[in-house]
Amino acid sequence: MASFDTVSEVNMQELDNAVNNLKKELNTRFDFKGSNTEVELNKKDKLIKIITTDDMKMNMLREMLISAATKRSVDARCLEFGEVEKAGGSMLRREVKIKEGIDKDTAKKITTAVKESKLKVQASIMDDKVRIQGKKIDDLQAVIQILKGLDLPLPLQFINMKS
Repeated sequence: MASFDTVSEVNMQELDNAVNNLKKELNTRFDFKGSNTEVELNKKDKLIKIITTDDMKMNMLREMLISAATKRSVDARCLEFGEVEKAGGSMLRREVKIKEGIDKDTAKKITTAVKESKLKVQASIMDDKVRIQGKKIDDLQAVIQILKGLDLPLPLQFINMKS
């Protein structure tokens, strides 16, 4: 029985590179000079902390982070931007969660789409991934195309293809 796993993973090294590129860009930009802006990636907690002085800079940092991540082939849908909060003094803080794994609702959407395709394959939810099994590799490749066409809130990758 041929199979593959559908997952949602983030390449943390590429995201780290994107954050470092963002920091370098902040040092060269005139509009961020002397603003005490900080961007910090915590790989263990899968969290990016942003601290800056005003809303305009916070919105610019959001766009710059998305741009830097996209340049490093990290899908921006894996970044979940939290609310802007007041930090000490006149500073503002925002936490950006890094989403990994497929949640239950999205997994159900994936399995429903696979069943509606009428292909001879089975989809089973396994923790934070969905395994697709079928007899024909062509059917599995058709399922991959169907899943790529879905409008999901997170990026999907297809791994462990076995025939």
